[in-house]
Amino acid sequence: MKKSYILLALAACVISGPVTAKDSLGIFSNWGAFRDPEIPRCYAIAESEEITGKAERKSFASVGFWPKRSIRRQFHVRLSRDRSSNSRLIVSIAGRRFQLTASRSDGWSQDKRMDAAIIAAIRSATSMTVESVGRDGKPIVDAYRLRGAATAIDAASLGCSRIR
Repeated sequence: MKKSYILLALAACVISGPVTAKDSLGIFSNWGAFRDPEIPRCYAIAESEEITGKAERKSFASVGFWPKRSIRRQFHVRLSRDRSSNSRLIVSIAGRRFQLTASRSDGWSQDKRMDAAIIAAIRSATSMTVESVGRDGKPIVDAYRLRGAATAIDAASLGCSRIR
């Protein structure tokens, strides 16, 4: 299956509960950009390329924009498996490590400053890993290729730039 179809399916099914129409803003190598006019929101998203262990769900990384909530460039990850509640969730990009705020299956930047640092690192790197320890005590490592990420983030930003 082509990567663009996978990204479209991921955007339609994984991001929100009920499936609603999403406007594609473009597919840029490993990343896609979408607008959800119902909410409204825009986001750049990619599915992980490699995982360790058996996945419980599709894992993805995204950068979101919610103009009516004044949220711009919010970094988010969904893990391939539930993590242990006492383990850290770390994203590693080009030698930089960031500890995310986490639930069992998701992680977010701790604040806007961390969002900016993660996105700056994404723009200049070729890969990213998201790491934690699963409930079973085994490592979780979800790996991403970053080719197309900067363009997808820019497309998502532009896609919501006129919404206030």
